[in-house]
Amino acid sequence: MAKRIAIVEDEITIAENYRDAFMQQGYEVSLYADRMTAMQAFDQALPDLAVIDVGLGDDVEGGFELCRELRSRSKTLPIVFLTARESEFDKVSGLRLGADDYLTKDIGLPHMLARIVALFRRIEALSQPEAIEEVIEHGKLSLNKSRMTVSWDNQPLDITVTEFWIIRDLARYPGQVKTRQQLMDSANVVLDDNTITSHIKRIRKKFQVIDHDFDAIKTAYGMGYRWQV
Repeated sequence: MAKRIAIVEDEITIAENYRDAFMQQGYEVSLYADRMTAMQAFDQALPDLAVIDVGLGDDVEGGFELCRELRSRSKTLPIVFLTARESEFDKVSGLRLGADDYLTKDIGLPHMLARIVALFRRIEALSQPEAIEEVIEHGKLSLNKSRMTVSWDNQPLDITVTEFWIIRDLARYPGQVKTRQQLMDSANVVLDDNTITSHIKRIRKKFQVIDHDFDAIKTAYGMGYRWQV
């Protein structure tokens, strides 16, 4: 069955260009010009992936609000911002709300498609049956791959798909430095260094909500990150 992508974009020409590119790859695509119309459709059924602009007509923060609402309904739904807003503040805001990626509209179609395919690949990998359930435990950390859950001190973390893969790769090899490129490779995703850094910051904050003294994810300056047992 074809994957269903929802594009929430108020500029119809741009939306149609993205739609045509996705449909050529075999995806089903629905277009929505504003947050209200999109949410009415999502009330009936969630898509397999949502591509959202930040500004939706007069609703200048509409994409952020839509991301927040979608993430409250599903922690695993892949959400990608695709917007003309390039500021670091907007990017951090989008990722903090739970988006898996934040792209600007100057990105080439092949690159954008590669990132979308990578997101779907990660979802499929999580759904594959495993002969042995993979569980990682280090001190207060407990991670279950087949269930895609992470908990700290017996308290669950509310994480996205991207965050799960990053935590898993770090925790599988405690003490070993993982470069940003290695974290991208393990997660089957194409991100820039700044986006990986933003994900790491957000992951740390989620652990710190549970444990103010959390300090298991160490920065190896100029190299990457490691999980410190």
